[in-house]
Amino acid sequence: METLAYLLKGFQTALEWHNLLFAFVGVLIGTAVGVLPGIGPMSGVALLIPLTATMTAGAQPEEAAASAIILLAGVYYGAMYGGSTTSILLNTPGESSSVVTTLDGYQLARQGRAGAALAIAAIGSFVAGVVSLVGLVFLARPLSDLALSFGPADYFSLMVLGLCAVSGLAGKSMTKALIMTVMGLLLSTIGMDNVSGVARFTYDIPVLYQGLEFLTVAVGLFAMGEVFRAILERERGESPVGRIGKVMPTRQELGQSAMPIMRGSLLGFLIGVLPGAGATLASFFAYVLEKKWSKHPEKFGRGAIEGVAAPESANNGASGGAMIPLLTLGIPGSGTTAILMGALIMYNIQPGPLLFSEHPQVAWGLIASMFIGNVMLLVLNMPLVKLFAKIIETPPKYLLPLIIAISVFGVYAVQVNIFDVFLLIVCGVIGYVLSRNDFPLAPLVLGLVLGPMIENNMRRALTASNGDWTVFVAKPMSLCFLLVAVLWITVVLWRKRSRGKGEVSVKF
Repeated sequence: METLAYLLKGFQTALEWHNLLFAFVGVLIGTAVGVLPGIGPMSGVALLIPLTATMTAGAQPEEAAASAIILLAGVYYGAMYGGSTTSILLNTPGESSSVVTTLDGYQLARQGRAGAALAIAAIGSFVAGVVSLVGLVFLARPLSDLALSFGPADYFSLMVLGLCAVSGLAGKSMTKALIMTVMGLLLSTIGMDNVSGVARFTYDIPVLYQGLEFLTVAVGLFAMGEVFRAILERERGESPVGRIGKVMPTRQELGQSAMPIMRGSLLGFLIGVLPGAGATLASFFAYVLEKKWSKHPEKFGRGAIEGVAAPESANNGASGGAMIPLLTLGIPGSGTTAILMGALIMYNIQPGPLLFSEHPQVAWGLIASMFIGNVMLLVLNMPLVKLFAKIIETPPKYLLPLIIAISVFGVYAVQVNIFDVFLLIVCGVIGYVLSRNDFPLAPLVLGLVLGPMIENNMRRALTASNGDWTVFVAKPMSLCFLLVAVLWITVVLWRKRSRGKGEVSVKF
């Protein structure tokens, strides 16, 4: 009952007119971001952080943080909805978690059933969103209470586990993913040490004393990197756009999709809770599982409606599940949740077990807004799917200058420092070069976000134990996290070697 009382208070926050507007703008932009091939939720969320800072200027800190995270989370799960549109109509996934939807979605579009496929994807996404939110509501408080019993050594080991989990599944090469993780941790050490007062890697440059601004690095790597890629590579989709036709699915299609949607929702939620697993892995597992259980597996790949329902439900279920480790433990499970965590920290809100007791307005307001946002998405996506499909045809000559303008002005507005603009461009070039050479960017961002917290908890644990390093293996919970981290890396390495290079790779 206490949980429901908190949820009702969350709805009071979410139903304020300005938060309804923020949720609507978030899901609308998120759908557009998902529809546009190549941008993805990470770039979309990073790009909008400076805009939310401007939009919430003048509000009380707690209210500003709640409104901002409501909008950014709307972009996150809105992009999951929108990603199916290009997969079905253009045979080009809007983001990596919609890759598997192309297998049957585009075949349905070629048969003139694109409208039904898009409607099933929207219904499945809505059901999965609600299922994952119900799980989030009832698991949030118990997990937060459990996390309150953690000491500094436990937190240090838990964050190491988070880094290993993401590094183990990001990109085609684990070596490259680990290199990016270390790079992120190194970048997080730049600036004045808060304990000793020693300047680290600043080279007597005053602007570096406060460290690198997380927002500038994230926007540069993802948004500007994508701009450089679009300009230099000039990729254009060659597949013809599928015809949408009738939007509402038939009763038979709804019946065929009901169980795949439920199975995909539950599977996606469970996978999303695991750090590092992510929506992409969930959608692939759901598709493979559905094909295995189907009485007509030969239909998959030739236009099976179940091949759209299961993965689209799974990737939305995973996006809701990924909020659990972020909000309750302060451990982001993917690149996008790492950026959301960075946004919360910018508002001086620390995700973790104390979030629900110290900032209930932000935590429960966000959860309640996700319920409302999912309804908004269903209402928007069903009748307006033909309108969203038109976004695919947006010429790059209009889109790219808009992204550049938002990036530059947004980053400059946060600290009013020209150094950030130069850093943005440098990070954009680096992001493009790294992506082109298959270096995953998510582990770098995760290392940058978690670096200060890892260092802080390691120091506290060593101070309490008089410098005894065995404290990390002496505490049962800490030892358990470290063993799981080693096991995770070992299993992924073993699978890659046994199945061939790149088979289990996942692009976040």
